[in-house]
Amino acid sequence: MDSTDHRNGPGDFRQSFRGDCENCFGLCCAALPFAVSVDFAIDKAAGEPCRNLREDFRCGIHTKLRSSGFRGCTVYDCFGAGQKVSQQTYGGVSWRERPETARAMFEVLPIVWQLHELMLYLTELLGRPAASKLHPQLGEKLAEIERLTRLEPDALMQLSVSVQRAEVNGLLLEGSELVRAEALRRRASRGEEPARGRQNPRGGKGGRKGRKPAIGRGADLVGADLRGEDLRGANLRGAYLIAANLGGVDLREADLIGADFRDADLRGANLTGALFLTQVQVNAARGDASTLLPPGLERPGHWAN
Repeated sequence: MDSTDHRNGPGDFRQSFRGDCENCFGLCCAALPFAVSVDFAIDKAAGEPCRNLREDFRCGIHTKLRSSGFRGCTVYDCFGAGQKVSQQTYGGVSWRERPETARAMFEVLPIVWQLHELMLYLTELLGRPAASKLHPQLGEKLAEIERLTRLEPDALMQLSVSVQRAEVNGLLLEGSELVRAEALRRRASRGEEPARGRQNPRGGKGGRKGRKPAIGRGADLVGADLRGEDLRGANLRGAYLIAANLGGVDLREADLIGADFRDADLRGANLTGALFLTQVQVNAARGDASTLLPPGLERPGHWAN
């Protein structure tokens, strides 16, 4: 992966962070654990190959994962780490060909996966003109993390991802503030005021009955009725939006890093320009043809037409 990918057109940068199962040794199907739940039909220990993993490293039930009780697999994305570990870190030699490498290969995957996630966010900010003053720092950090992803397995396993995440998070926060502030300035220059829309009539975790739920970083908006809200430039980092009704919500330039969109209703929502939105979050939500997504993100097959 070239650290200059951010110079490509809108949405192109995401292509470099897509999982490529054709060039991966089924690592997510073997390295990661499952627990029986609404997302997985079986228990599976870390390092134990899934019973649906074929000899050619393809999923035997790929076309019917959801109906077979493996919804969790449909919302997972390694951000391109699987093929990097398979083809670069281990030189294209699989854990089946060399069983003695399996344990280390499975440990390396989540490390590179987390590094790729950080690279994805850094690359996105490099394409945001509003964050231009940070571009030199962002570029340097991106190049540094890219270098780390190319370390030998032993060195990768000694790496502290939490240290890298803390350093990157400061840049992401600063970049987010710049992008969101610019969005709010544009809105103000047009004489537009944020329209918070209707109140939350159902109450529950999304707010008390008759009151508007609090919007902000880490907000508990589980099941909240946010239909029609204007949340342009909002900070929804780490917000719990599980089963929230976001129908028709304007989320342009909203910071959505780490927001939990499981079963959130995004029908008619506008997410064009949303910050740090990933395919994983989109896949976890519900939407339809009226949902507007940023370039490079795909409409999931389970969404309504």
